[in-house]
Amino acid sequence: MELYELTAHELAELKKKKEINSRDVAESLFKRINQVNPKINIFNDYDESKVLKEIDKVESEDRNKSYLSGIPFGIKDNMCTMGYKTTCSSKILENFESPYNATVIENLKQNGNPVLGKLNMDEFAMGGSNENSYFGDTKNPWDLSRVTGGSSGGSAASIASDCSIISLGSDTGGSIRQPAAFCGVVGLKPTYGLVSRYGLVAFASSLDQIGPLTKDVTDAALALNIISGYDEKDSTSLKTKKQDYTKALINDVKGIKIGVPKEYLSEGVNEEVKKAIFSALDVLEKLGASWEEISIPLTEYAIPAYYIISSAEASSNLARYDGVKYGYRTKNYSDLLDLYKKSRSEGFGKEVKRRIMLGTYALSSGYYDAYYNKALKVRTLIKRDFDNALDKYDVILGPTTPTTAYKLGAKIDNPLEMYLGDIYTVSANIAGLPGINIPCGFDKDNMPIGMQLISKPLAENKILRVAYTFEQNTLFHIKKPNLGETKK
Repeated sequence: MELYELTAHELAELKKKKEINSRDVAESLFKRINQVNPKINIFNDYDESKVLKEIDKVESEDRNKSYLSGIPFGIKDNMCTMGYKTTCSSKILENFESPYNATVIENLKQNGNPVLGKLNMDEFAMGGSNENSYFGDTKNPWDLSRVTGGSSGGSAASIASDCSIISLGSDTGGSIRQPAAFCGVVGLKPTYGLVSRYGLVAFASSLDQIGPLTKDVTDAALALNIISGYDEKDSTSLKTKKQDYTKALINDVKGIKIGVPKEYLSEGVNEEVKKAIFSALDVLEKLGASWEEISIPLTEYAIPAYYIISSAEASSNLARYDGVKYGYRTKNYSDLLDLYKKSRSEGFGKEVKRRIMLGTYALSSGYYDAYYNKALKVRTLIKRDFDNALDKYDVILGPTTPTTAYKLGAKIDNPLEMYLGDIYTVSANIAGLPGINIPCGFDKDNMPIGMQLISKPLAENKILRVAYTFEQNTLFHIKKPNLGETKK
């Protein structure tokens, strides 16, 4: 077995026994990247010599005392990273090099984890298929004719294809969990404010959250230990006591109460997905958990509320890209207004323009109360629905997505249909709740099916415990895609 096939905790144990070193891990990863990246288009930027130099520095400074020290992390290309371009997969930031590191990057460096490279994504994190990247589509390792999901498609594909051990993504409405489901990996969206957003290029500031994508639940807990914590540079950062999330990794769900929203298993859900969810519930029930059907009445309003709120915030956040301060500037313009118009129209892709226009419309005079203000009220009501449910149940369980990964190009011209694919994930962002995707089955085409667990704010321990128990009693997370170099 190659080192790139192992989990972070398996590599850490081998390093502890001095059977391997950090350079061995990095060299194995770059061997894999050079084989696979041309097929899948995972990375926007990577530099083997830079990573090996950083690893040698970590080893020489004796930072090996940290458990995951020396293991490089893949980074979604919307987190400011010195020494690499931070493009958000957009033409408008094609050559942008950040003068500072995001807090999560600083946390990784302090722990001795180099940046493996910057990962492809939907432009400015807007999309659910990774087909909106200026640098081209990222392809699903399970079937190269299918999407990875998005917007953290590169992060999910890097894990599924063994091109990264742990990757970071961002989740605004499901952008960690949905691609994790499509690619058959673990994706954790933490409670809003648990992980600093400082240095994360903003899409929708009240919804964005950074989290890990990993090969198993143990690695997700280990990664969360590194990246979580209060940051005074982020005004939305929560002042919470530092936790060790690996303490939640208990193979036991006796007494756990699970709520299953009937709205999440109604019409529109693929029958194979529904069957996999009920099979997962059977596994958990046999292990001592109990479950009941519940109702989240405002589920149908989550998508319109999310897209109004997120687009409004995007309209405001993306106003800074004007061709003056930094980023792409059009070559031919007559005056300042013409500079703004041409720089933005040439620099932004179609999906970004669509959301800017939608958000600007929702915030405009005469429509603010009819759309944006109403969406904020719906947000409060959706949060109340979840608060009421989570007062009675430890976790809420359901499918992460209504279907498995679809063919490239199948929905790119029908944005509304693509938006509806986020119906089960957006509510966790609207309410600021933690959520996790774990693999729970495969469809007839051998495409992964994902299961989502949601709990109360700062109840990561609960979802990690249930996810870990399910994982320890099933084999779905062990199966790998066949890319010619991996075992089936």
